[in-house]
Amino acid sequence: MGALRQPKFWRAMVVAGLSAPLAMPAMAQSALETCAAEAASQWEPGYAATGRDTWQISSSAAIEACTAALEETPRDPSVLGWLGRAYYAAGQKDLAAPLFEEAVAAGNLVSLSLLGDMLIVGDNVAMDMERGAQLLTIAAEAGFAPAQNSLGLSYDFGEGVEQNYEAAVAWYRAAAEQGLPRAETNLGLMYQEGLGIGRDYVAAAAWLGRAAAHGDARGQYGLGKVYENGWMVDVDYLQAAALYELAAAQGDPFAQTSLGYFHERGLGVEADIARAADFYQQAADQGHAQAQHNLAVLYEDGRGVQPDPARAFELYAAAANGGQMDAAVNLGLMYLDGVGTDANAAEALSWTEAAANAGHPVGLNNMGHLYENGLGVTADAALALDYYRQSAALGYELAADNLARMEALSN
Repeated sequence: MGALRQPKFWRAMVVAGLSAPLAMPAMAQSALETCAAEAASQWEPGYAATGRDTWQISSSAAIEACTAALEETPRDPSVLGWLGRAYYAAGQKDLAAPLFEEAVAAGNLVSLSLLGDMLIVGDNVAMDMERGAQLLTIAAEAGFAPAQNSLGLSYDFGEGVEQNYEAAVAWYRAAAEQGLPRAETNLGLMYQEGLGIGRDYVAAAAWLGRAAAHGDARGQYGLGKVYENGWMVDVDYLQAAALYELAAAQGDPFAQTSLGYFHERGLGVEADIARAADFYQQAADQGHAQAQHNLAVLYEDGRGVQPDPARAFELYAAAANGGQMDAAVNLGLMYLDGVGTDANAAEALSWTEAAANAGHPVGLNNMGHLYENGLGVTADAALALDYYRQSAALGYELAADNLARMEALSN
């Protein structure tokens, strides 16, 4: 459900004055004011109009400005937090952490929130989910929207606190009502999934629509799924594709995968297998298991790319290790047949069994095939029948045919 630990904030726009009869000289800024202008969050009290998203910070300028401010006002909690945020934006989180640590003692909201996130995921600090959740709680109760969203995630996934979907909804809502796009998305998804609140596709679409309008990629993707699946709206592949395009352009791997599928099938866009392969590749490069599987199928079949069984094998292996069970089935078949890799009956059995244990109908059927023919296992007609029966019960026609054939032979 998009459990990202660094929320993408949206920047409040500054509205220009309607008239300026006199050109006034610019007032000199203090070092602290310059630091704030470079590194403050728009969710801090007093900085709604001038604060900025973490990803919008010019880290070099912010570090320079806030270092100067710290020299002028040593140990100022706000400056410590802003300098830490500047280092955080620069990817120098090892330098950010000690600054955050010093500032949290004074209740600095930025430091409480970012250090809380870092502790929960063990990001350049020793993982301590319980303390991370405690820091987030302090900032969330003070009304800091990013911390409220992150605390919602903690309750959503039971990280540092006991899992509690109702509490997650409450904190997502608190942040969403302040306009935090990531929280709007998360609240929409809770409505969509019926977690901690009654399932309500209309409310889900409304919150996802707000997030999408604020430019949140996961919100755009989530609203695209509403139109793709027709959840309380008419199915609209054109609208879904347009939303996926917006999210994919921001690098969202879920949207890239869906857009690849749309191009593969010609849904809302012109069918273009080569473009499908390109979108799958973008998502696969980010470790998206479904995209890795879909791209592997193209390489195995030679559609949109040159056929390459070895590449297909690599992608199936990556996807299967990421928990994608269609890939586990296909990986088992490649090991069984020695396609893209050396034949290995033990590996074929291992991956096929993993899919079967997950209730995958094709995996169950293929286990029946292995036991019927003694491939990597001792032949066992009773076990083969049982696997075929389980697969057929899930609606897999080939398994139903295999079951009927074996039962006819035994009569």
